[in-house]
Amino acid sequence: MIAIIDYDAGNLKSVEKALLYLGQDVLVTRDREKLLSADKVILPGVGNFGDAMEKLKGYGLVDVIREAAGQGKPFLGICLGLQLLFEKSEEAPGVEGLGILEGEILRIPDDRGLKVPHIGWNSLELQNGGRLFAGLEAEPYVYFVHSYYLKAADPQIVKAVTEYGVRIDASVEQGNVFACQFHPEKSSRTGLAILKNFAELEG
Repeated sequence: MIAIIDYDAGNLKSVEKALLYLGQDVLVTRDREKLLSADKVILPGVGNFGDAMEKLKGYGLVDVIREAAGQGKPFLGICLGLQLLFEKSEEAPGVEGLGILEGEILRIPDDRGLKVPHIGWNSLELQNGGRLFAGLEAEPYVYFVHSYYLKAADPQIVKAVTEYGVRIDASVEQGNVFACQFHPEKSSRTGLAILKNFAELEG
């Protein structure tokens, strides 16, 4: 069972639909016991960092997420879900993130002649043997929608990067915790292959 955390995050249905297409058993829930008993957990999300943390607190999900990630089961953050796993974001000064991973979320600079938010397809440069990318081509194309990007504290956890005016840490992996800034559920066959790799991870 793969549990998708429901906190009014916006892209829950598209993630659920992609996993169902792959033949996975999926549950969208904010119930503590169901999240903790699931084989794998996904934290999706689009929107504002500060608003999202408020919703997670309001639904009593902050400690549940930390506990689920601490159980050793595969845990995946997608887009805003990646950003929330880190300590802080320039989007919401003074708001603490989940702090499960170390790093900061920065705004994509407006001064590089590129449109912000960054919307569209970019190729990834894979590195450090990421398990989500097993069997994929060397520079897979994936779909992004974001105005803020990750700068991870430890470069060894970074499994994919992309360029959009700045070097963006596009995917990370630390132990059982995985995260993608891009949207695998909107990234066609490549994205489905990434979600399939996650679904097949051993807990």
